[in-house]
Amino acid sequence: MGKDVIIACDFASAAQTFAFLDRFHGRKPFVKIGMELFYAEGPSIVREIKARGHQIFLDLKLHDIPNTVKKAMAVLSNLDVDICNLHAGGTIRMMQAAMEGLTRPDGTRPLLIAVTQLTSTDQESMERDLLIHEPIADVVMHYAENAKKAGLDGVVCSPLEAQKVHERCGSDFLTVTPGVRFADGDIGDQKRVMTPAEAKKIGSDYIVVGRPITASDDPVAAYERCINEFIG
Repeated sequence: MGKDVIIACDFASAAQTFAFLDRFHGRKPFVKIGMELFYAEGPSIVREIKARGHQIFLDLKLHDIPNTVKKAMAVLSNLDVDICNLHAGGTIRMMQAAMEGLTRPDGTRPLLIAVTQLTSTDQESMERDLLIHEPIADVVMHYAENAKKAGLDGVVCSPLEAQKVHERCGSDFLTVTPGVRFADGDIGDQKRVMTPAEAKKIGSDYIVVGRPITASDDPVAAYERCINEFIG
C-alpha cells in the first residue's frame, strides 16, 4: 500500500453512499466507512463496497477493555477491510489485545492504526476537557510510540504531526491524516489542518478527505484535485 487519498464516506445511508460512488464511473477510490454509515447499515455496507472493488478503511475507533476490543476486532477481521483503527488512549495492553483479535488463524490481518488525538482537539480543549496538560505535540508522540510498542502499523494524526511521528517511529510507521482542507476551503469543525500539498511535503502516507470532496458540486473534480496535490 502506497500513498493515497481516502474519501470519508460519511453518509447516512447505503443509497446516498452508492449514489456518490457511482459518480466516479468505474474508478475505485479508497474509502473510509465511519460510525455514521456503519451504524446505519451494519456490516453489509462494508461487504458491498468491498465487492465493488474498493479498498476500505473501517473507522470505528474502538476503545474498551482489552478483552472486549479483542473480540470485536476478531469480528471485524472477517469483513476483509484494509485498515481498522482504535484509540491509542486505551493503553498498550488494549492495543496488543486488538492485534491478537484482528489476526486471523492463517496469520493475515488488516492494517491496524491508532488514533492519537482527534483533529478537532486543540491544546485548550485537551487541557480543559481531558485534564491533559502536556503540550499536544508531546501527547501525540507518546501515544504514537505506545502504538509502535504494541505492534501496530501506524497512527491517525494531524498532518501537522506526521513528520515528527516518522522521525520518532520510523518511515515505515504509517501516518494517516485527516484534517485536510483545500487552501480556499472551509475548515469546518477541524482545528489542526493542512492542505493536500502541505501534507505531501511533510510525509503523510494517507490523507483522509471528507467534506471538501463529498460536499463539492463536482466530487470527482475535487477528488482529482486532491490526488494531483497529494500524489502529483
